[in-house]
Amino acid sequence: MKRLFDLTLSLILAVILLIPFLLVYLLVKLTSKGPGIHWSSRVGKNNALFKMPKFRTMYSDTPQLPTHLMNQETKSYVTPIGSFLRKSSLDEIPQLISILSGKMSFVGPRPALYNQEDLIALRTEKGVDKLVPGLTGWAQINGRDEIPIPQKVDLDAYYLENRTVFLDLKIICLTFFKVLGGSDIQH
Repeated sequence: MKRLFDLTLSLILAVILLIPFLLVYLLVKLTSKGPGIHWSSRVGKNNALFKMPKFRTMYSDTPQLPTHLMNQETKSYVTPIGSFLRKSSLDEIPQLISILSGKMSFVGPRPALYNQEDLIALRTEKGVDKLVPGLTGWAQINGRDEIPIPQKVDLDAYYLENRTVFLDLKIICLTFFKVLGGSDIQH
C-alpha cells in the first residue's frame, strides 16, 4: 500500500513539477559551475548505501557536511541560489527519482550521510535502519536540524513504532505547511 502511494504521488508530482524542475536546474547551472544535480552517498534501508539526488546548493568540490555542522565559514560554500533552494526545500525535488526507484519513500527517517556514524549507530540500535528513508519524517516536522541527534533518533523510533497511513498523511500535510511557512527550515 505504501509503495503504491509513493509511486502514484511521485508520478503525479513529477508531471506537475517538470517545468519548475527544469527552471531550477537551469538557475543552478547559470549561477555556478558544476552539475545541476548533486548525487550524495546516503544510508538507506538496512544501512545499504545509495546515491541520493538533490539540486546542487554548494559549490563543487566542497566537503559533504550535514546541515547541523555548518558554520559561518562553511556557509560560504553555498551558491548564490543555494540558500533560497534550501529555505524553500526546492533542492529536494530530484529525490522524486529515488522515490520512484524505491530507494526512498515520501515518509520515513531522512537518509543519513554515509559519514554520520553517530546517527547511523543510534538508528541501528533502535531498529530505525529497517525503514525505507523518506523525503520527510516525524523528526523533520518536530524540529528538523535544530534538534540533537539522540532526540531525532527517538522521534524516528516513535515513527517506527506508530506508523500508519494516517500518520504518513499527517506528516505530509504538516511538512507542506511548514515548507510554505518556512518554519524549522535551516538554510
